[in-house]
Amino acid sequence: MKVFSGTSNRPLAESICAYIGTPVGNSTIKPFPDGETFVKIEENVRGEDVFLVQSTSPPTNHHLMEMFIMIDALRRASAARITAVLPFYGYARQDRKDQPRVPITAKLIANLLVAAGANRVLTVDLHAQQIQGFFDIPVDHLYAAPVMYEYLKTKKLRDLVVVSPDVGGLKMAYAYSQVLGAGLAIVAKRRKSASEVESMAVIGEIRGKDALLVDDLTETAGTLTQAASLIKRKGAKRILACVSHAVLNEVGIERLRESAIDELVTTDTVLRPAITGVKITTLSVAGLLGEAIKRIHSNSSVTSLFEFKGGRTS
Repeated sequence: MKVFSGTSNRPLAESICAYIGTPVGNSTIKPFPDGETFVKIEENVRGEDVFLVQSTSPPTNHHLMEMFIMIDALRRASAARITAVLPFYGYARQDRKDQPRVPITAKLIANLLVAAGANRVLTVDLHAQQIQGFFDIPVDHLYAAPVMYEYLKTKKLRDLVVVSPDVGGLKMAYAYSQVLGAGLAIVAKRRKSASEVESMAVIGEIRGKDALLVDDLTETAGTLTQAASLIKRKGAKRILACVSHAVLNEVGIERLRESAIDELVTTDTVLRPAITGVKITTLSVAGLLGEAIKRIHSNSSVTSLFEFKGGRTS
């Protein structure tokens, strides 16, 4: 088995390799003067079971292209099996035709991964579960919830209510409420544009309780901060937010600084610089992904990684 890394999240790849007990594979990745990407695999991978770690974080298109080129290089070097490890699967929000003449880009990315030579995909918290069906190769879909739960357990949260900031995240919020023994609430929202949302109403009892907002992804933090503002007005005492992928841009960071959220709990699926003025706790999914890689390599079951405290995240 060999584990290689693209340039999108090298620290996570190194943490995964430390967990597995193997070094990161040696490769050269550099740009040509015109911006094209050059890749060379610097060690023998013939007949090897190869895992390539690459998050599709910004600049998304650059990191995707780099991954396709690396997969092609590994395939042409006669790797026995290539597993694309995408801690964060970009373009996942474009998973259906919700307007005339728009693409289903999440399906296109799936096609391109297979065309490049990937034999298997390992990912964490897809924006939409049905994206697994876009692939005709095996997909192992892990959840960050067990990692989050271990941390939340130490917070000793009492009289807790888990809040889904929109209807789409209800299943995830329900899973959190079950394992944390908490109540459940939903915020109804209307999206004005890609970066602006309007939270309208809360369904559920909030007053006098600690609230935990859960979502899979935040970028401009519009949904989260609007929901936090609304539940604060409804009488929530303390507000925490659990987000698997914090792909935060400047707008999102500024909104979080001014928001009612007391702490944002996220994971290291996406590499980002240190952020000041916001309490962000970053938990590592290296152990989760490392364990999954070991089990895939040994053809063992990955199902038990979804189970924690007698509950299931799926």
